[in-house]
Amino acid sequence: MEEAFKQEQGDCLKIVLFGPESSGKTTLARELAEQFETHWVPEYMRTYLEANWEEDGLKITKKDLLPIAKGQIASENLLTKTANRFLFCDTNLLEIRVYSEYYYNGFCPPEIIEATESHIYDHYFLTQVDIPWEADNLRDRPYDREKLFRIFESELLKRNLPFTLLEGTKNERLSKATEVLATLKKQPNAN
Repeated sequence: MEEAFKQEQGDCLKIVLFGPESSGKTTLARELAEQFETHWVPEYMRTYLEANWEEDGLKITKKDLLPIAKGQIASENLLTKTANRFLFCDTNLLEIRVYSEYYYNGFCPPEIIEATESHIYDHYFLTQVDIPWEADNLRDRPYDREKLFRIFESELLKRNLPFTLLEGTKNERLSKATEVLATLKKQPNAN
């Protein structure tokens, strides 16, 4: 595997906020990190697209997928080193893979596919689309959220990955996530 796609492991539990656009991932990642006094990894695709807004007119193309994936894992690896118990990831390479395959008729760069098969996360929070869609310059699929939610859920089930569905209000989601994290904290491998 190319060095840029290797995942660093640390003492923290890696938690992924996973789901369609505008489903509350960023808000939850930020608030959970604040609550547990640790780091959260922002979605690098947003940073990348905002930086390239003028140059490309905000159109993501296949050539953007590898730099986005590399930026995401680099950010995660950097913050893994200093995370306090948990590291909350506002997306990961599996989410990039889902979107790539959805937008590009099944295409995803092999480097990303290989990385998604080897990267390890301790738990996923799958975010339901039961909150209002919020428009911004980067979001473009308000009517596909339910379909995409089913795809995200299917990916977790297919891979037998540990996950919890978060739905309802922001406070209900935070409460459920906190409850789940309390049990993860007690696991033998959670130093």
